[in-house]
Amino acid sequence: MNKNSNIYQILYAAVMVLLVGSVLALIYMALKPKQDENIANDTRKQIMSALHIAAPDDSKVKETYEKYVIQDLLVDRDGNIVDSTENVAFEVDMKKNVKLEDRLLPVMKCKMDDGSIKYVLPMYGAGLWGPIWGYIAMNDDGDTIFGANFSHEGETPGLGARIADKDFQDKFVNKHVFLDGEYKGVVVLKKGQKSATGAEQVDALTGATITSLGVSAMLEDCLAPYEAFLKKLQYAATTVPAAASENETNDNQPE
Repeated sequence: MNKNSNIYQILYAAVMVLLVGSVLALIYMALKPKQDENIANDTRKQIMSALHIAAPDDSKVKETYEKYVIQDLLVDRDGNIVDSTENVAFEVDMKKNVKLEDRLLPVMKCKMDDGSIKYVLPMYGAGLWGPIWGYIAMNDDGDTIFGANFSHEGETPGLGARIADKDFQDKFVNKHVFLDGEYKGVVVLKKGQKSATGAEQVDALTGATITSLGVSAMLEDCLAPYEAFLKKLQYAATTVPAAASENETNDNQPE
């Protein structure tokens, strides 16, 4: 075949494309499990950060995560557990989930070193330049925030990107999401502004108003659906200790 002909050049190019494409596909398939594991470990680190757990070495991320996260749950808007399959909450794609009319409500139940129970709730929203997301860890009283972690895809360094800073995230600790038994959530407002609903608030980041409002909107959109679940935690927190105290009293009664 004439190597200078158009047909030869077209066939040569086609073979090279197929060959290079096949090699790249094989490399992608070989590396994908490791890439997926790296992504999963990054998510685990974010969840542990919301629990104030220092990130361990990469080789121990999954082991440490599984030490503290003792159960995955999906709950409905009435606060009922509808699924407790292993990793069912961890595997929810929040980017797709928040767009669903009947969205899933994932919960990671965690047990800390002191024996206390926390519940981690995932968030997803929009910042100035792209998506933002995060995790809110609730105490088992169903009212106070134990910790928070926020991340972003492309917010401005030194401005909106500071939602990922510990100083900003720590402002959410011990905030209450209920007021006099009514769900209010937590809002992010410019310093000096007051919430119209009475919700507890966190000061917005200076120079990053839109990103700060994005965090506030994300919390409003993603925390509110858990209202019934949080109320059930509150009920359990007030009734279980009383029941335990009564049992203890009965156990101490002479026969």
